[in-house]
Amino acid sequence: MDQAWLEEVLRHLVFDYGPNIRDLGISYALAFIIGWNRERESNSAGLRTFPLVAIASCGFVQAAEPITQNNPEAVARIVEGVITGIGFIGAGAILKGDAMIRGTATAASIWATGAIGAAVALGSYHVAVTICLFTAVTLYLMTPLKPRRPAAPEPGEG
Repeated sequence: MDQAWLEEVLRHLVFDYGPNIRDLGISYALAFIIGWNRERESNSAGLRTFPLVAIASCGFVQAAEPITQNNPEAVARIVEGVITGIGFIGAGAILKGDAMIRGTATAASIWATGAIGAAVALGSYHVAVTICLFTAVTLYLMTPLKPRRPAAPEPGEG
């Protein structure tokens, strides 16, 4: 293996893929903060789901960059598709019981996490960090203020 070839490959990786890898990493880290809360709260979506939603959102926008350059309408269509897809994932996190609906905070957090990934991919790091901050404050600081409901009886009890 020739050293010049290896240097060329490394240069290609750093300059061509470096920004994408950086953005995917930022998306992952910001979403991990939110996923950690959901995991601690024993929700079905947590440490694995939230980072995956963020990097998928970021990745869809990044993957479309070559075909959407200088075409804001095309970028808007890609982002619209990402938003719609994440809405379906969030809807799956909502559980409706007899007289109770659960999972709306998790669903909203999934949606916020998708917005974080898309914002990072579009270079709006300040928006991504702000969404993460507001979501984390809502989940970490406001959860203790939420009144606790009595546990629903298990099927067959009562």
